[in-house]
Amino acid sequence: MRMTILAVGDKLPGWADEATAEYLKRMPREARVDLVVVKPEKRGGQAALTLKQAEASRLLDKLPDGCRLVALDEHGRQVTTRELADLMARWMASGQDTCLVIGGADGLAPAILEKAESTLALSRLTLPHAFARVLLAEQLYRAVSLLNNHPYHRE
Repeated sequence: MRMTILAVGDKLPGWADEATAEYLKRMPREARVDLVVVKPEKRGGQAALTLKQAEASRLLDKLPDGCRLVALDEHGRQVTTRELADLMARWMASGQDTCLVIGGADGLAPAILEKAESTLALSRLTLPHAFARVLLAEQLYRAVSLLNNHPYHRE
């Protein structure tokens, strides 16, 4: 199984790119995660829905064939780290590739949300995209650490 983080946003601060890369580098071979970045739509006074639809088109173009789509959305289901680890275990056991999608500044278009097998929220707080990307990478690493009985996570 391959996992992909598909994220809108191509110009994050260096610290965010470094932190994301560090957590993804730590992932064990059986749970490798690729990061695919999609350029955001230029704002130019366009309506939010128009922006989201343009970004959705780019996201769908980059979506790996046959993957399980998990949308990250503020209205999604919040899970604990243990619950995320359980989800990852099921994803890995299924053998189906999994793609976690982070939308642009206005979120994800309805087309992406409707296509998603599930929708998760990282927090009810509004997070900058840099934090969301780092947080997702860290939580995936923490979840796989839990599955492997690695001492990184302490309960």
